[in-house]
Amino acid sequence: MNIPIDIFLLSILASFIQRTTGFGFGIFIMTVLPLLMPSYGEATTLSGLLAMTTSAVVSFRMRRYIVWRHLRVILLVFIMLSTAAIFCLKSIDDVVLRRVLGVVLILTSIYFSFFSTRIKLKANVRTQVGAGILSGLMGGFFGMQGPPAVVYFIQAERDKEHYMALAQTYFLLGNLSMLVFRAYNGYLTLAVGHAYLYGIGGVVLGMLIGGYVFRHLPSRLFRYVVYAYIGISGVIFLFTT
Repeated sequence: MNIPIDIFLLSILASFIQRTTGFGFGIFIMTVLPLLMPSYGEATTLSGLLAMTTSAVVSFRMRRYIVWRHLRVILLVFIMLSTAAIFCLKSIDDVVLRRVLGVVLILTSIYFSFFSTRIKLKANVRTQVGAGILSGLMGGFFGMQGPPAVVYFIQAERDKEHYMALAQTYFLLGNLSMLVFRAYNGYLTLAVGHAYLYGIGGVVLGMLIGGYVFRHLPSRLFRYVVYAYIGISGVIFLFTT
């Protein structure tokens, strides 16, 4: 196993998925990354760092589409819940949680794929709190806060540009906050720094390819691509634990 090459290739695919669908970096890369890093905590830290790099570039480029009032509450709730989850990480068996998460993702994908035209989530406080709680727990435990947040953003925003801008800003600030608490808990190590240097080139390449696909993906099909990947993510979690 050539760990530098593996991390580089994984980063290309994870960044491509993130740039195309607006999420999924952690979901994809965390199926393999814990096998390459010294500990699970270090794997989630590396995943967050690489995903944060992707989100930083995209959110800056699309900053004119950001509506901050649709972001403040969900981000605040996420930070609180993810912080609590990170501090509990050492005492929880992640295998059972990952299997439960897989089932939930599959059911979410099926539900929204068939009923998305009848459902319209509003960008209000109640919806943001609910999405923030789920996203915070998933982010803190697994380093993959995407699915609950993207369901909220894609339903609440009027087009794929506003969705992408808000989602990437959310992931940028959320990963930044989790990085602080992961560092406090000793997960930001020299091994993570070395692996980040291997992965950053893959992030750039995957982001360029994913940006091209995103620009040419029809808006009417975009949300179904997102829902499909949520379902695929659930299958990955269910059968790789």
